[in-house]
Amino acid sequence: MSKAVNRRIVLASRPNGNPTEDDFSVVEQAVPVPGDGEVLLRNMFISLDPYNRIVMGNAASDAPALDIGQLMIGMTVAVVEASNNPAFPVGDHVVTMSGWQEYAVSDGTDLRTIDPAQAPLSASLGLLGHTGLTAWVGLTEVLDPKGGGTLVVTAAGGAVGSVAVQIGKLRGYRVVGVAGGAEKSRYLLDVLGVDAAADYLAPDFAEQLARAVPDGIDGVFESVGASMVEALLPHLNVNAKIAVCGLMSQIGKVEAAPGPDRVPDLLRAVLYRTLTIRGFTINDHLAAYPAFLSEVGAWLAEGKLTYAEHVVDGFDAIPAAYARLFGGRTLGKLVARVA
Repeated sequence: MSKAVNRRIVLASRPNGNPTEDDFSVVEQAVPVPGDGEVLLRNMFISLDPYNRIVMGNAASDAPALDIGQLMIGMTVAVVEASNNPAFPVGDHVVTMSGWQEYAVSDGTDLRTIDPAQAPLSASLGLLGHTGLTAWVGLTEVLDPKGGGTLVVTAAGGAVGSVAVQIGKLRGYRVVGVAGGAEKSRYLLDVLGVDAAADYLAPDFAEQLARAVPDGIDGVFESVGASMVEALLPHLNVNAKIAVCGLMSQIGKVEAAPGPDRVPDLLRAVLYRTLTIRGFTINDHLAAYPAFLSEVGAWLAEGKLTYAEHVVDGFDAIPAAYARLFGGRTLGKLVARVA
């Protein structure tokens, strides 16, 4: 072990709206010592996710908030530095929920061993991690796994959306990606192979969307929020399904949404177009991991999937990088490379 100090990022204050660097503090502790049956982990990659904003408090969620001074939670990829557990020898690479810190101790019950030869280690936080699982569950257990028709994926240039558009294509959908900015639209078309893209930041977004869905919309993979659903609503076909995995645009808002009340319009469409709207959280679907890894791992090995990562280097870079996540300036999965 090369150092005696474990740096940890803790919650310093509750954000009002989007988080800032000042909402975090870096504290130092002694590197923990593993006891009987335990292992010492050194984190190599740390996942930075919208969910972290929810647990910071002052968020539109029923999830309990962290206490001020508490370690920021998060998935990590780690290497076993010392082991008193024969199931996890020194040098093993694992996925764990050890949070935003450099070192952690585990009894092994929360660890999943990964193979560095299968994919880059960071992929286990993205395509082969909770990010990919969220996209897979939405398109396998919520929307129709047989595909067909037109699927619209919102925030399609983001971590989950960029996986969802690809799984949608593999399922046989005609896929339309909605993202912010011309660069992301080009990425969706040229790299991820969507059938059409619409830039929600463009002044002619409504016209772009209408051109992209000439036959209407049969399925929506939604992670943005009410404003996006409002734009899609006129194009939803009879029996269309909407899978809601997140509300990125509303995550830091606790007050009522401004503007006119569109609930009557939504309920009218739900009734007369027999829409199905279903929300889901990934923690309710962790049992699907083996099936997910089997199918997505095979697609990855066959070269049928690609993935984008926005990697920031260094533990100290995490607070600023996380704050930028909410400005729409990242493409794909945001991870921090600790070492």
